[in-house]
Amino acid sequence: MKQVRRWQRILILSMLSVSVIAPIVFLSNRLKNFTSVGKLPYTSFSFFVDVEIYVDHLRMKEFIEELPTTTFSADIRLNAIEQEASEGVKEPKLDVYKDKKIVSVVSYSTAVENNNNKQNGNAGDTVNILENHGTNGEIKEQNQQIEQKTVSPASREEQTNQTAGRHDHIVQASLQRVTDEKVKEMKDQILRAKAYLNFAPPDSKSHLVRELKQRIKEVEKAVGAATKDSDLSKSALRKMKGMEASLDKAIRVYPDCTTMAKKLRAMTYNAEEQVRMQKNQATYLVQLAARTTPKGLHCLSMQLTAEYFALQPEERKFPNQQKLQDPNLHHYAVFSDNILACAVVVNSTVFFAMEPEKIVFHVVTDSLNLPAISMWFLLNPPGNATIQVQCIDEFRWLSTKYNLTLKKQNSSDVRYTSALNHLRFYLPEIFPALNKIVFLDHDVVVQRDLSRLWSVNMKGKVNGAVETCKKSEVSFRRMDMFINFSDPLVAKRFDVKACTWAFGMNLFDLQEWRRRNLTAAYHKYLQLGYKRSLFKAGSLPLGWITFYNQTVALDRRWHVLGLGYDSGIGPSDIELAAVIHYDGVMKPWFEMGLAKYKGYWTKYVNYDHSLLQRCNIHR
Repeated sequence: MKQVRRWQRILILSMLSVSVIAPIVFLSNRLKNFTSVGKLPYTSFSFFVDVEIYVDHLRMKEFIEELPTTTFSADIRLNAIEQEASEGVKEPKLDVYKDKKIVSVVSYSTAVENNNNKQNGNAGDTVNILENHGTNGEIKEQNQQIEQKTVSPASREEQTNQTAGRHDHIVQASLQRVTDEKVKEMKDQILRAKAYLNFAPPDSKSHLVRELKQRIKEVEKAVGAATKDSDLSKSALRKMKGMEASLDKAIRVYPDCTTMAKKLRAMTYNAEEQVRMQKNQATYLVQLAARTTPKGLHCLSMQLTAEYFALQPEERKFPNQQKLQDPNLHHYAVFSDNILACAVVVNSTVFFAMEPEKIVFHVVTDSLNLPAISMWFLLNPPGNATIQVQCIDEFRWLSTKYNLTLKKQNSSDVRYTSALNHLRFYLPEIFPALNKIVFLDHDVVVQRDLSRLWSVNMKGKVNGAVETCKKSEVSFRRMDMFINFSDPLVAKRFDVKACTWAFGMNLFDLQEWRRRNLTAAYHKYLQLGYKRSLFKAGSLPLGWITFYNQTVALDRRWHVLGLGYDSGIGPSDIELAAVIHYDGVMKPWFEMGLAKYKGYWTKYVNYDHSLLQRCNIHR
């Protein structure tokens, strides 16, 4: 009985041994091709290791079999994104680019996958197999090829660096699109902080007040002259965050939004008032500079005056004075107290004249500048042309009329109240023997022969001038810009749509002027302007109403305006003009004159003259 039980135990143990050893032998043969662990002695530990390896292998194989399908779906999703971007979808917010690590991981996975496909022979073969055939056998065969080929660690590291570099470049390009958001935010923080400070009492020394003052100094220093975010340092961004924390405290202390809005509106109003005052001050300073004699011109006037009084009386006379009353010659009138300005007008006119011997210049100035201007033309005679220099004080008949009306004009600008400026309205009385005369402002330059002006058909009119009523030109003026058409008298007598014209180069028919008695009309309007607000100060609006319906239009090339301010007039228009006019405050003899227009004036000034050198007058 005992013998039977012993053999039963042996049989059971044998069957258990066979059931244990058989799987080991079977698995060892299968695992020999996959891992070197299979070469180890098969202990009980080795058995469990081999089983785990086998299970992992099966899972990996299933993953590789599913890989083509995953790649294909990813490609479809990426293509959809590209199509949406190509249709003009708006750029995402900046927050998308903040988590660089997540984007880098996605980019790296896609890049490694694409590189693996390239190394297998041709990028996208897996997708093509799935699309074209779709059989499990071909997919498994392809997966086996993928399993046999691996990517080296060095190549993976290089791919990672390249992908990360491309990602950083994309992020930087996206960030560069927002160029000044941080700068604007910091400036807004300063304004908000100052507004909160205004809520506190003037002598407050609370912790919040001290903190806001300190933050304002820090942020102002950090911003400095920065105009874009790339100009800001890292410390500036830290200070911006600190300021935001301080503002959060202020919001909790002063939560009333209505009060804050009122305070900001008040600050805006004060800033606008300061800007307006600065503009007014700048305008005043420019006007003051325009009325001030430059130091060099003052020196020149003193030098010439001294030399003039050193002359004998007979040496102070000009030649050819018998031509002054000859109506058959070409007479030009210039009223000025500026030596160099008169010199340029005379020099440029004579330079281009075909018959300079027919030219007669009548220069009228004040008593202060009479000796200097006379001495200048005695030292620098205008060639074959004739010149006369007169003093306005010699016109006794003018002084009484001028004192009664002109001095009462409500203007602080001496250019408008100057008798020389209004002397143009007395041309028939100043030159009783002449029939025609050309009036030239002292801020013009002549660039052509003007003799053809004397053959212009005046059509029974008094004034020949270039019109300024064309809206497309820089010289455009309207009647209501200078004349008050709300006054019933003005609205009744004049048409607001009437064409305007320019002073500066005018041909006057003195005979027709006398016949129509326009000087008396000028006096009447001047006196009415003193009693009522009819027009702005100056001679231009008075000229429009005095010569209303008495002006004939000249060709626009006779007279081009706009060189005394930045009018944008082109060089071609300037070069074709017979006369160019520096109307405006930026006269060419001032330092503030526009450089692009100065050359047309300076070419007629002899800067090598000893007197100009002595007074340091240069280009």
